[in-house]
Amino acid sequence: MYSWLEGDNATPDRLADARQAGLDLAAFVAALQGIDPTAAPGPGEHNFFRGEAIVRRDAAVRASIETLRDKLDVAAVGAIWEAALGAPEWDRPGVWVHGDLDARNLLAHEGRLSAVIDWGSLGVGDPACDVMAAWKVLPAAGREAFRAALSVDEATWLRARGWALSQALGALSYYTLETSEVLVREARRWLAEVVAA
Repeated sequence: MYSWLEGDNATPDRLADARQAGLDLAAFVAALQGIDPTAAPGPGEHNFFRGEAIVRRDAAVRASIETLRDKLDVAAVGAIWEAALGAPEWDRPGVWVHGDLDARNLLAHEGRLSAVIDWGSLGVGDPACDVMAAWKVLPAAGREAFRAALSVDEATWLRARGWALSQALGALSYYTLETSEVLVREARRWLAEVVAA
């Protein structure tokens, strides 16, 4: 019915109301987090370690920063990453995370989020992994509505921003416009949102 191949993926320009998009995405994340995680798999190879402690991403992020040094505001990016690392880690039981909430995996219909696809990164861990969608999917106007609706604490918010940064840097240091134009353009947008926030 709806397919990203037909252009229905939920890029910010396809969302009619940024605040509503934030509320809709928060409702989905809250519903997912509300499912009993008993006996569910934690972060691992099966889900590309989505939901792991952010410190486990440190070496890869620093390597990406070095690779992209001539294309980044290294001081700004470094400060964002250090803030994420400095935030207290998630110390409560893990919650379900989709693990890959970006525009390619969220579908829109008539300007509203309508479906979530690609469940291959599903697992249980730090909710910051899904909260990073605030930068990956939502325009600035929807970000605060999303945060308020989910009641995201400051530490999780900082880690989530770090997650978004790590994914943007990882994509930009690996792919080119020739090898994955869609992902590179998305990652550039994620990075701009993270740095501007």
